[in-house]
Amino acid sequence: MKGNEVMKNRNIILTTILSAFVCFALCQKVQSATDTPDPGPLAVSNTADGQLALASLTTGIYNAAFGTYSLLSLTDGKFCTGVGGATLLLNTADENTAVGAGALLSNSDGPNNTAIGAFALFNNTDINGSFGSDNTAVGDRALFNNTTGFFNTATGSGALEDNDTGGGNTAIGYFALHNITTGGGNIAIGVGAGTNLSTGNDNIYIGNAGAFSESNTTRIGIAKTTQNTFIDGIHGATIDPATALIVGVDGFGKLGTTASSQRFKDDIKPMDKASEAILALKPVTFHYKSDAKATPCFGLIAEEVEKVSPDLVVHDTDGKPYSVRYDQVNAMLLNEFLKEHKAFVDEQRKVREQEATVTMLESKVAKQETTIAQQQTEMRTVMARLNEQAEQIQNVSAQVEMSKPAPKVVANNR
Repeated sequence: MKGNEVMKNRNIILTTILSAFVCFALCQKVQSATDTPDPGPLAVSNTADGQLALASLTTGIYNAAFGTYSLLSLTDGKFCTGVGGATLLLNTADENTAVGAGALLSNSDGPNNTAIGAFALFNNTDINGSFGSDNTAVGDRALFNNTTGFFNTATGSGALEDNDTGGGNTAIGYFALHNITTGGGNIAIGVGAGTNLSTGNDNIYIGNAGAFSESNTTRIGIAKTTQNTFIDGIHGATIDPATALIVGVDGFGKLGTTASSQRFKDDIKPMDKASEAILALKPVTFHYKSDAKATPCFGLIAEEVEKVSPDLVVHDTDGKPYSVRYDQVNAMLLNEFLKEHKAFVDEQRKVREQEATVTMLESKVAKQETTIAQQQTEMRTVMARLNEQAEQIQNVSAQVEMSKPAPKVVANNR
């Protein structure tokens, strides 16, 4: 692929140069010029060395051209520098600098460009009134295909080579952002950084090839090669706990936070019995193989958890169990705790109700006992009165008996 691109670009270079040379060969002015023309009164501010260098200059000032056909088309432009054959060959704009054969060769109206390296910014040109400006290319074929893109910086051979209209890109390193065509605001640092990106905006790649099409993404490190990442200035630095969020990483190395707002959630429903799966989990103690200190750790084994609840397991890019979603385990534990707490509260409520019932019954019993005691007292009083009355009756009966006349015997003489 790279060899085909190089051959393609070489064909473009040769075709463009030959076309330009033929065009100027047909021009009478060019045909009659055999050496660099004498700029006359402007000699103090312009410098030219090479066949037809600055050949078309009229009122331009402070320009320097070194090399065959360097700045050949410039007429009234100023502050341009071309060093190398055909540098800035079609240029008519101001403040461009080209160092290296064919650098900025096709540029016509784009100002404020800097190209250092063979064929750097080669295709920078004017299309429908739009032109590439304020670009910096350092390296062989850097920003080679740029036409109307602006504010780009490419440092390294082939950096931003295929960029066409994208603007505000920064590529530092061999082939950095090589394949991007229309994206803007991208930053790539390192050999081949951002090479995979074709279209996308506002990405940052450091030592990472990136993806084919994406935006607003930061990638650091070489995929499947980078094993350790260290960032200074974090350990020991406190943050505002009121706004702090836990940062996590997924199985593909993507960093992010987990939102809790219902704005980001669908299918919200009570957990109910779903949390009962954690009751079958088997916590273990262990230490990591890579830990020379064998620091004791406490947790779960992903393979074992997968047998109980696959939804709690995070898999790696190969589909193998990698980690456990401990934050989800915490939520499930909370649900089980709340269920147990509710059961406890319900039980306590029942106990209190039973205690209230017992208290009420005890109160009734106490009242009944009091009533019974009163009744017993009254009965004793009644019995005492009855006994007293019986005694009185007995006494009266005795008196009555005593007051009766003695019985008389009457003889019957019949």
